[in-house]
Amino acid sequence: MTKVTPFLWYDTQALEAAKLYTSIFPNSKILGQEEMENTGPDEKQTVQIVSFELDGSKFTAMNAGPMFKFNESISFMVDCKDQTEVDYYWEKLLADGGQESQCGWLKDKFGLSWQVVPQQLPELMSKGTPEQSARVMQAMMKMVKIDVSALQKAFDGE
Repeated sequence: MTKVTPFLWYDTQALEAAKLYTSIFPNSKILGQEEMENTGPDEKQTVQIVSFELDGSKFTAMNAGPMFKFNESISFMVDCKDQTEVDYYWEKLLADGGQESQCGWLKDKFGLSWQVVPQQLPELMSKGTPEQSARVMQAMMKMVKIDVSALQKAFDGE
């Protein structure tokens, strides 16, 4: 049993979000769902709770009305092995109305924030000289989607 599980509040899209996320990430599935009539904040609303797993991590999502919205103070980081994975997750999470931000951050169509980060970014930041790390950081700060080859060029001083 997972000790800590992210719990996501949606207006009405919990199941839709769970279906999207489980279609994007490997080894993912919807674990269950339940509906409780007349239990919402206005007492006439049906609350839906969906449990799902994304590549081994458990999540719960709930439809409970529009009182609360996602913001950037909470995000989920997707650790990518290379540029191909960055491109894949970037495209899938932005589909149908997501919004790009900067430095590898985006919001999906539900307003949930994600960081799509290649493993090369922390590797380049930690293995070089202070000057190389600074160049990598400066290059990354100018990016929207992270570009691994541009990070490597910055590291190499090109």
